[in-house]
Amino acid sequence: MRVPYHAVPPEYDDGEGESAETTTAATTCFGIRSDFLIPGRGQPITNGAVVVEDATIQWVGDFSNLPAKYGKVEFHRVKVLLPGLWDCHVHFGGHGLAFSALSDSSAFLPGAPTLAGAVTVADLRRTLDAGFTSVRELQGYAGYLWPGIRDGYLIGPNVYSSLAALSITGGHGDDHELPLCAVKQFGEAGGSSYLCDGADECTKAVRTMVRRGARCIKVCSSGGVLSLNDDPEDRQFSDAELKAVVDETERSGRAVAAHAIGKAGIMAALRAGVKSIEHGCYLDEEVATLMKEKGAILVATRHIQENLLIDHSGYPEPIVKKIEKLVPLTRKNYSLAIEKGVKIALGTDTLYSDPEHRLAHGKNAMELAYAVKAGMTPLEAIEAMTATAPEVLGRQAPKSGQLKAGYDADLIGVAGNPLDDLAFLTDPNNVTHVWKGGKRYKSPV
Repeated sequence: MRVPYHAVPPEYDDGEGESAETTTAATTCFGIRSDFLIPGRGQPITNGAVVVEDATIQWVGDFSNLPAKYGKVEFHRVKVLLPGLWDCHVHFGGHGLAFSALSDSSAFLPGAPTLAGAVTVADLRRTLDAGFTSVRELQGYAGYLWPGIRDGYLIGPNVYSSLAALSITGGHGDDHELPLCAVKQFGEAGGSSYLCDGADECTKAVRTMVRRGARCIKVCSSGGVLSLNDDPEDRQFSDAELKAVVDETERSGRAVAAHAIGKAGIMAALRAGVKSIEHGCYLDEEVATLMKEKGAILVATRHIQENLLIDHSGYPEPIVKKIEKLVPLTRKNYSLAIEKGVKIALGTDTLYSDPEHRLAHGKNAMELAYAVKAGMTPLEAIEAMTATAPEVLGRQAPKSGQLKAGYDADLIGVAGNPLDDLAFLTDPNNVTHVWKGGKRYKSPV
């Protein structure tokens, strides 16, 4: 995807009375002091401090040990300092405002992606405001907006998007309520699902996504919950097809995420060499052992599952039955994965644009609470949402998710210690400061 670099026009206004020049002008050198610093990986530091130059962290440590060369640096003050959070599984598609969440044929009409993109602008800003400086989008439209964020005229997190989900015909990424020709045309025109059958088509599909600007690849190796006519336990894609997806993805330095719910789909994806298993509901000891052998990462997406169990209004009965069956099963198996030492990164499957919805963008940090309930300590859960998260991108992983010299200056300040009370992260109002790439996007008035 060839997108020219655009400087931000000085007169551009972000819609809230503040010139974008304020938040996007090049920084020089500044510091941040905190009563308590959580580095992402490793032990917290009391009286911690960070020195940032341009977009990179230069020094981290106890403020009393600040090197003399930083003696004239101006320091901001926050209560608690952490790396910017990551959500490793989100969807920006205008659901709940522009379209309903399930089988809304209007999403396939001309102009629908434009409407979805317009709605997504607010979703991206709300996500950043909640402390999420990076997201991995596994199907959606934020990936197409990423150049605007990168170049500074849109406000949002760093976006690592698959753009579409690769699916077999009749699989989880297909829309069984529409003519097949319409679904295929939608995929060819840049829609959020792309059908491919046979190894050659799978190879071509990956190349197509890379050409469009995908920074990772998503493949559906099992059926799904919110797709009406397939079963989550069904395996989708053959060994040869999955291998073709992984091999072609790796040739471009990217990594594959597999939507994999049933055990057969999980095991097939792992044999093919995918980097992450999304959902992983039927994980058992055999799966856990293979994941550890392969160095694969689990993204369990508890936020969407638990909230759909609480409120599944508007979904047809077959889907409700799948929700009621899978959610209790996944609770048990998520705890097993933690107990067995499977590497875990946190993702929510957030998809709603209606700010009042339980699954609205900006409420992503609720995933931390489910990780702790499943057996992680708060510190381990934060590590899964910071330091571990970039690893889902494989060789394209940025230096992010840790307060460490040489890493990206993506940082957040919060009003209290989340190790004592996770509400200091799960409530966006408690996120007092946000810096992304060394630029400040949120601070108290």
